[in-house]
Parts: sequence; structure tokens; C-alpha cells
Amino acid sequence: MAGGLVGLLDDVAALAKLAAASIDDVGAAAGRASVKAAGVVVDDTAVTPAYVHGLAAERELPIIKRIALGSLKNKVLFILPAALILSEFVPILVEIILMMGGTFLSYEGAHKIHHRFTHHDADVIDVPAATLDPEQEEKTIASAIRTDFILSAEIMVIALKDVLDEGFVSRAIILMVVAMLITVAVYGVVALIVKMDDVGLRLAESGRKPAVRIGRGLVTGMPKLLALLSVVGTAAMVWVGGHILLVGADELGWSGPYDLVHSLEDPVHDIAGVGGVLGWLVNTAASAVVGLIVGFAVVAVVARVRRSRPAATPAAH
Repeated sequence: MAGGLVGLLDDVAALAKLAAASIDDVGAAAGRASVKAAGVVVDDTAVTPAYVHGLAAERELPIIKRIALGSLKNKVLFILPAALILSEFVPILVEIILMMGGTFLSYEGAHKIHHRFTHHDADVIDVPAATLDPEQEEKTIASAIRTDFILSAEIMVIALKDVLDEGFVSRAIILMVVAMLITVAVYGVVALIVKMDDVGLRLAESGRKPAVRIGRGLVTGMPKLLALLSVVGTAAMVWVGGHILLVGADELGWSGPYDLVHSLEDPVHDIAGVGGVLGWLVNTAASAVVGLIVGFAVVAVVARVRRSRPAATPAAH
């Protein structure tokens, strides 16, 4: 009897160790998958504050919360099941969808660059968001959630690509963890960013010299931070989009561009101490060039299609 009890305890201990190892594996895989999606995450973080810019302070966090819940719903209820089904039955479609997403990311990045150099902020009339009525606020939230759907789909497919070799259940758990981590990280950072000026204003009004300096720095620094995030997000979209296209083309049988990039990396890999960093920089630069070429090509096609459309005729009176 004692021997049977000891054997049972040994089995329980073994199962506990296996469960702990599985949790560690899931956590590590989720971490790797999340890092792979970092470029899109940066852009998601850069885009969202624009939806609450200018709102009354008391409306900012509630709206961010609603957008965050909508983002989580996008990932868990719609994108995750579709991604799991595709990966289980037609995994090649995952690569094709990922390349389509890479093309879209490249286009978005190139479009932002094109818009930056062909439009002026003075041409845009900025209507303060604080004047939005409840119906307009609902439309703003819905628009933010629609935009998030595209970015969330990219994040989840990039993460899925990294865990295709896992079993179905492990894949589902890992992607669920990624969805939770990414949503909390993105909208947590967004909440901090949009409240930065409010905190700064309170510190500036406190009357204490060190606090006043810090507060003024936060208030004046927020627009610069948003501008920096926008630049970083655009660069990340072009780089990630180009890298997805390079790797995807190689996976689907066209290895020329991918091999060319690796041939550019080889000479710098042998440099002692900094070879790894230089190799990464070369790969990143090459991916960005691919992203820019594809992105601007799509921008040109879209512009041509728009110009070819017949102009709307005014209604007869």
C-alpha cells in the first residue's frame, strides 16, 4: 500500500513537472511570437492615440478601454478561430495571407511617407474631438476598432507563422496568450501616452520648481513623442512588410531575393564583436528597401485606379 502511494506521488510529481515545462514552453513561444509582431505593435500603438486626441480628459480612458475590448474581441472571437482553422487544414494559405498582409503593411508605410511629402498640415482643418456628440463618439470608436482589426490580423498571423509546428491545442493557447499580451501592452502604453499631458499639467500647476519643470517637459514632450511614434511606426511597417515578403517568397519557392539579402549579410557577419548587429542591420535595411519598392508600387497602382474612375456627376436640380 505504501509502495503504491509512493508510486502515485511520483506520478503526480512527474505530471506537475511536465505541466510546468509545458507552461514554460507556451510562455517562451508566446514571447517569441510577440517579438516577431513587434513592428505592427509599434504602429498599432502609434495609431490609436489619434482617436482620443483633443477629447475631454474624462473621456480618454473610457474610450481607450472600449477600443481595447473591441481589439481583444477582434483577436479572440474572429481572427483566432479563422487562423487556427487555416493553419490546421490549409497551412499554405497562412503564408499567402501573411504575404498579402506584408504587401498591405508596405503600402501603408509608403502611403504615409507619400502623404507626408505631398500634403501639409495647414491644409487639414482640425475639429476638436471634445465637441463630439455621443453618436460621433460611437463612430470614432467603431472606426478605431475597424482599423485595429487589420493590425490585429497581421499581429496574429505573424505570431501564428512562428508556432505552426506546435500542436493544435498548444497553438491555440499560445495565440490566446499573444492576443492578451499584445492587447494589454498596446492599450496600456496608449493610456499612459494620452494621460501624459494631464499629469504634466498637474505637476506644472503644483508650484514646486522641480515638479513644474518636469510637468512642462511632459506637456511639451507629448506631441514630440506622438510624432516619434508615428515615424517609428511607419519605419516598422515598411521593414516588417518587406521582411514578410522576402521570407514568404522564399517559403513559396522564389528564393532569389532572400538569397541575395543573405549574400549581402555574409561579409559583415565575420567582423568580430559587431558582426551579428551589422548582419541584422543589413537584413533590416534590405527588408526596408523591398518594403518601400513594393509599397510605392502599390501606391502608384492605387492612385492610377482612383484617377481612372469617372468623376461623380453633380445631381440635377
